[in-house]
Order: sequence, then C-alpha cells, then structure tokens
Amino acid sequence: MTEETALKAEEPVAGAAPEELKKDEQQEDPTTISEYLESLLVTVLLALFGTSFVVQAFKIPSASMEGTLLIGDHLLVNKFLFEGSGAWYEKLLPYRALERGDIIVFKYPYADHQHFVKRVIGLPGDRLKLVDQVMYVNGKLLNEPYVVHDQTAPYDNFNYSFPPGKDQMISPQVVPESGWRNELRRYVQGDELVVPPGKIFAMGDNRDRSSDSRYWGFVDRSAIMGRPFLIYWSVEATSSDYTQTTFLQRLESVFETLAHLPARTRWARMLRTVH
Repeated sequence: MTEETALKAEEPVAGAAPEELKKDEQQEDPTTISEYLESLLVTVLLALFGTSFVVQAFKIPSASMEGTLLIGDHLLVNKFLFEGSGAWYEKLLPYRALERGDIIVFKYPYADHQHFVKRVIGLPGDRLKLVDQVMYVNGKLLNEPYVVHDQTAPYDNFNYSFPPGKDQMISPQVVPESGWRNELRRYVQGDELVVPPGKIFAMGDNRDRSSDSRYWGFVDRSAIMGRPFLIYWSVEATSSDYTQTTFLQRLESVFETLAHLPARTRWARMLRTVH
C-alpha cells in the first residue's frame, strides 16, 4: 500500500451517515481532553522546576541598593549558581562557591515571605571592620566602587564605625527581634567582627540607607536563593508603592502603574545586566 493510499484510508468514507460522523467525533473528545490535561501538567511541572532551581523574578521595593539597583527594578534571579547549601544535586550540577562582592537574594529571617537583596561583604572566617565609612576585610582595604553615601541620611554610628567598641553605643536601628544587640559582641575579636561558619555578612550598596547585617546579624547560607543577573523591566516607583497593606490598595497601585506604563517605564534600564 502506498503512503498516499494509507493517508486516504483514514478519511471518512463518502456518503457515511451523519450519526456515524458524530459518533467518531465524540470518541475522539476524551483523547483530546486528556492530551490538553497532560500538556497543562507538564507545563506546570516545568514552571515549578524553573522557579525552584533555575530562574525566579523579583522586584526592588527599597533604596538600599541604589545606585546599583533602583526601586521599581524587576529582576531575574539565577538560582542555578551557588553551591554550599548542602543539597544532594550540587555535586551533579555546575554550581560555584559564593564570592565576596556577589549580589544575592535571600529570605529575610524576621518577616514572613520577605526577600532582601544585598551584596556579600564577608565570607565564613573573614575578619571585618568599618572605619570612617571604609570597609576592611582581613586587615586589607576592600575596594568597593559600587558604594554610595547619602549625606541627607540621619546620623547613625554604624555608618561610620563597625563593629562597636566596648565603650561605643549599639545603634538604635538594630532590629529588636533579631537579638543582634545581645549577640553582636560575641563575634567581636579585638576591633574586628569574625564571620562564623555557615554565615554571610551582607550590606547594601547605599550604605547610609540600608538595613543589613550591621543591624540584624548574619545571613544563613541556606537562606540564599540566588544572584540577580538581569533587569528585565524597570518602572518609576517609591517604597510606598510596595508597602500597601490591603488588597484594594495593591489593586489601585497596579491600575495606576498600568495607566501610566509607557511614561513610568525606565526604558534605558531594560535588559541591563546586574553587577
């Protein structure tokens, strides 16, 4: 039998009763529905796998990383990068160790469902001290071209000197629920802070307006989700746009953004890589 004949053999026979044609269509419906459900299931599984292991989207709600990242920047975060979480698949996949200077996204330990974006300053075993707004790591000046200072920010002694000496005051900006006020001095040796095993010391690039490890302690290695690598969209926004507490307030903010989308989009920041 030729290929042409085989294809024709699957076509309805001319003159077949309408009832037979309807019956054939009805028999095909369950197969079609099952195929749709199967495709949907595969799509959902791939999406869950992607957001769990590969890439996830986040937005910047505060000014702590200006001028590297601005309020309203929407980021793609590479979760397929850092080793050290202890997961079994690290030995099979091309992960790398955390490095000083990496920008990281992590779960903030003192608020539900909140993520922070900061820069890695100290790795386990590092000795840190901040002197006159200049950071030293293991006795050497840390080159930080990304750091900015805001002269209009309220005075805080941790912006100039850290860790505090025995006769220095603990900053009132320390997060109370963190317990950092009582624990901080446990990690001080001489005039330096020593990062313990399994922990990271992280700070914002906008040093004078950043709630970071100076104020609530170390970041657990297991809390780190990944590294932002791309700004896929950026919109003019303020911190208040991301602090709405009710559903109606959030909905109003969404409609406000959509109504002025072209004008509020920062086109020059679109598809910019993050360093």
